[in-house]
Amino acid sequence: MPVPAPDTRDIDFAAVVDFVTAATAPHIGAGKVADYIPDLGRVDPNQFGFAVATVDGAVHTAGDADVRFAIESISKMFTLALVLSRDDGSLWQRVHREPSGEPFNSLIQLEIEQGIPRNPFINPGAIVVTDHLHTLTGNAYDAVRTLLRDETGNPDLHADGVTHGSEAYSGDRNRALAYLMADFGNLRNPVPVALDHYFRQCSIMITCTELARAGLLLARRGRRADGTRLISADDARRITAIMTTCGTYDEAGEFAYRVGLPCKSGVGGGLLAVVPGRCAVAAWGPGLDPKGNSVAGAVALETFAAVSGCSLF
Repeated sequence: MPVPAPDTRDIDFAAVVDFVTAATAPHIGAGKVADYIPDLGRVDPNQFGFAVATVDGAVHTAGDADVRFAIESISKMFTLALVLSRDDGSLWQRVHREPSGEPFNSLIQLEIEQGIPRNPFINPGAIVVTDHLHTLTGNAYDAVRTLLRDETGNPDLHADGVTHGSEAYSGDRNRALAYLMADFGNLRNPVPVALDHYFRQCSIMITCTELARAGLLLARRGRRADGTRLISADDARRITAIMTTCGTYDEAGEFAYRVGLPCKSGVGGGLLAVVPGRCAVAAWGPGLDPKGNSVAGAVALETFAAVSGCSLF
């Protein structure tokens, strides 16, 4: 399908969403669901949702945009934002900001680097950020859930108990990562406590429409839905920078090449991209590629960037 020439001065987002939907249709169902987490393994892969939320309040959706799925690792960017809104700078002594170049749950890399995760978006880094947030707030999961409820406008947003149970049941690798970091002195709370909050935040059920609305926090450069500021514009810029370099695991270079937007993925099949100052874009397709990123979602974001002209590069 030929791609129309982009016009970034006045984007017809409704037309862009229609084009993205048509271009993505042949790829719906491609990939493999994350069956190593039992509840995710039962999700029908033949679903696809897409949503664009603009900073002026418009929302454009297509497909299964209002079907709920587990937010999984996309929650990590909101946890990071909450920590940066309260932190004194000590977080960056506990986690670095470099691409991993390894799988998101690598024990070898963590051992070599003495319990300091490469970045906040791989599993050990996210566990440290959740642990840090729990120390700051006393309830990391509730802080993340409250933020997402406020930014999505859905006061009933919550973690699914079955998904949480699946996360805990299949979470031995995460336990190994957490205990290794604890052995190096890089966890402040007991491992079971930090992991319980981590598993619950990953089990929050969300829709593409809600996810796009929540992503406006970064598109508005740190301003919340009610107009107040959660984080500085500089911190919002830094989070989107880390999304670009680390947000899609060890496939971040490929996403930068194909999509050219800051993205964060989750093994529930969700993908969230941010166009600073303009919009947030959410795509969902449960089938994943070998790196853990949605196949249909990647096609949708690549098409969106090409058609809209919103790529940063």
